[in-house]
Amino acid sequence: MTYAHETRRRRTFAIISHPDAGKTTLTEKLLLFSGAIQIAGSVKARKASRHATSDWMEIEKQRGISVASSVMQMLYREHVINLLDTPGHKDFSEDTYRVLTAVDSALMVIDAANGVEAQTRRLIEVCRQRDTPIITFVNKMDREVRDPLDILDEVERELGMPCVPMTWPVGQGKLFGGIVNLRTQAMTVFDSGSERLPQDFETIPLTEQAQLAERFGLEWQSAMDSMELATGASPAFDEVAFLAGKQTPVFFGSGVNNFGVMEVLDALVDLAPAPKPRTSNLIVNKQPVVKEIQPEDSAFSGVVFKVQANMDANHRDRIAFVRMASGKYAPGMKLKVQRTGKELRPTSVVTFLSQRREAVDEAYAGDIIGFTTHGGVQLGDTITDGANLQFTGLPFFAPELFMTVILKNPLRTKQLQTGLDQLGEEGAIQVFKPEIGGPMLLGAVGQLQFEVVQHRLKAEYDCDVRLEGCQYTGARWITADTPAELREFTNAYPQRMSLDAAGTLAYLCTSPYDVRLAQERFPKIHFHPLREHAGLSLGSAG
Repeated sequence: MTYAHETRRRRTFAIISHPDAGKTTLTEKLLLFSGAIQIAGSVKARKASRHATSDWMEIEKQRGISVASSVMQMLYREHVINLLDTPGHKDFSEDTYRVLTAVDSALMVIDAANGVEAQTRRLIEVCRQRDTPIITFVNKMDREVRDPLDILDEVERELGMPCVPMTWPVGQGKLFGGIVNLRTQAMTVFDSGSERLPQDFETIPLTEQAQLAERFGLEWQSAMDSMELATGASPAFDEVAFLAGKQTPVFFGSGVNNFGVMEVLDALVDLAPAPKPRTSNLIVNKQPVVKEIQPEDSAFSGVVFKVQANMDANHRDRIAFVRMASGKYAPGMKLKVQRTGKELRPTSVVTFLSQRREAVDEAYAGDIIGFTTHGGVQLGDTITDGANLQFTGLPFFAPELFMTVILKNPLRTKQLQTGLDQLGEEGAIQVFKPEIGGPMLLGAVGQLQFEVVQHRLKAEYDCDVRLEGCQYTGARWITADTPAELREFTNAYPQRMSLDAAGTLAYLCTSPYDVRLAQERFPKIHFHPLREHAGLSLGSAG
């Protein structure tokens, strides 16, 4: 049996950008235009205060930033679109990195006034490593912005790939007249207002040159000249190059005014790829055998790329977000967690519209489904309906910042342990337990992660903690060729040994020299700055 018809209808992509480029607004508008939500800035809370649909954590509402990745599914033009909204804040790059392993393409949002910013560069780097196709949306054209040719030039330099304009702006700021759609050869006239729908905008075919020139005057002439320069300097759109991550189609618009968004939604259906094959290690006679898993294969397989505790504060639930790689999911299926060999018995399986969840009747490769569990599932776990295989490539980075956790009320030790176990498994923070005892250590890539964890420990686990600085500045996961060598090393540095949330041994260091000296003293020990999912390779030593 093959599920090719269903998998070809799927599009799974992530929205990436620098904070404040308008990513969350664009997410809302895509949902609005696909009919997934009726009102932007919803879902309405009980007090009728509106927060973005994709921001659900209390701290996000207070600060107006996205710190957790959200998943939303919508139906548009007979296609199932799975949209993953990533945290824009740089301190959450780990979560974003893992989300980017679960998608087939990315939509990059750029602020037309600021161009390509620091955080976008890091995300682009991740996409480039994976050859992820990128669609670019240049936002906020109704503000005073930079020249579109300058923006294209910068995007090309930063991405290291040519831009192919798909729409072109006429004017900017107060004189923003609209966009020319090069695919349909028509101009859509700009009209401000956040309640407008695509059909409310006036469209004029490019054959009406005289009317357009008279109506938009100098702005029209200038746009035609710059568009000619841009299209003359750009290659024609090449599907093969785009799918290989070697070319990016570019769209212009204003997300807050619902303008230019429909063109992006159409591009996701027309240009973005359907689910691709995934590489797995099949375990045969205790030896790994590399195999390509095709999305249309009949056997169910998927990988956990995110675990989120307490999405519903009333139920203390934990949801494992699974990106399906092959087969079909149907309720009541028997599933197995490959790492432990145990059967997975979720209490419910859902698809998402951010906070709204719906029970899954069926799901196919490319879809993101959520298994509600009470433990037993970790980030990077492969879940199948029986076949022994293991998907690779979900990374954990060595933390650069450390804090010691001090519990203000010692009677809450059990709750603290539960909270740290769950937040560690979730990947919200890395938790290290010193082998010789003493307080738990938290490791993070960015400072804001500590604030979020402190906030969540109090709000979700009723644990008031103080975070104090400690002497450690880094960690390296360690492996050795033989158990005896590992034992010799751990005996030499007992106070530096700790276990992370997955029970993997790590060496804590106070400076880069620590690692160098330890490496010279014990040349047969391997120090890893990156840990892949438990049971798999730990990447290169370093």
